[in-house]
Amino acid sequence: MSALLRTVDLSIAYQRDRPVLHDVNLALDGGEFTGIVGPSGSGKTTLLRVLMGAIAPPKRQGRGQDLWQGQIQRRPGLRMAYVPQLETINWDFPVTVFECVLMGRPQHGAHMRATPTERTEVMTALDRLGIAHLAGRHIRELSGGQQQRMFLARALTSQPELLLLDEPTSGVDITTRHAVLHLLADLNDSGIGIVLTTHDLNGMAAHLPNLVCLNQRVIAEGPPADVLTAPVLEATFGAGLDVLTHLGMPVVVDSGSGLTSGGQAHD
Repeated sequence: MSALLRTVDLSIAYQRDRPVLHDVNLALDGGEFTGIVGPSGSGKTTLLRVLMGAIAPPKRQGRGQDLWQGQIQRRPGLRMAYVPQLETINWDFPVTVFECVLMGRPQHGAHMRATPTERTEVMTALDRLGIAHLAGRHIRELSGGQQQRMFLARALTSQPELLLLDEPTSGVDITTRHAVLHLLADLNDSGIGIVLTTHDLNGMAAHLPNLVCLNQRVIAEGPPADVLTAPVLEATFGAGLDVLTHLGMPVVVDSGSGLTSGGQAHD
């Protein structure tokens, strides 16, 4: 298998009459930088969890086999890391930035003592992302951009080849969104493959090298200029969206109002 990660005819349902993913075929190569876009309920987060291994086929024959079809193939020894949505985090949990990043290390829990090597690795990751000076702060004292950088640092301590992020710019302002995008591009340039989900068609998706439009099945895949088209978006979101070109980049607008989607296109 040349790809780092591959799904083959993947179909998943949580109930027999409610499919979440249907015949999804997706191959992720080394150095990938891909965004998965689609409306709420399209299967974006489920697909991300499948790629990470958080959702796996039943181990016993006959148990839920009809709810899971197809295969997920990973290159042996593939190192992956996952960055969750910030909205899902309990920011009152009593840990500092340093401790939160340390907990991303294998076999580490809260308040465990770091070895000198681990301390160096955590501080190196924090410094790489420009927040080493925040190591002693409680996590709730961070801004949205700093919170995202902290979880990226946590992921980097495992030296991943593939980084999976669920809505990394959800709930942040435009300045932070651009900062996160540039940061992810820098990490990708360093050789880390990146796959993220996003509903932000104009702020994020239009700037990514590769897009997957998903609505239970893969509607289209490719560069934004090829994927962000009116027919593909209508098939993906089930609504009329027009696409303009500004400075060589596609811009999605609501065909009903003539206003830009603001990155929140029906998700």
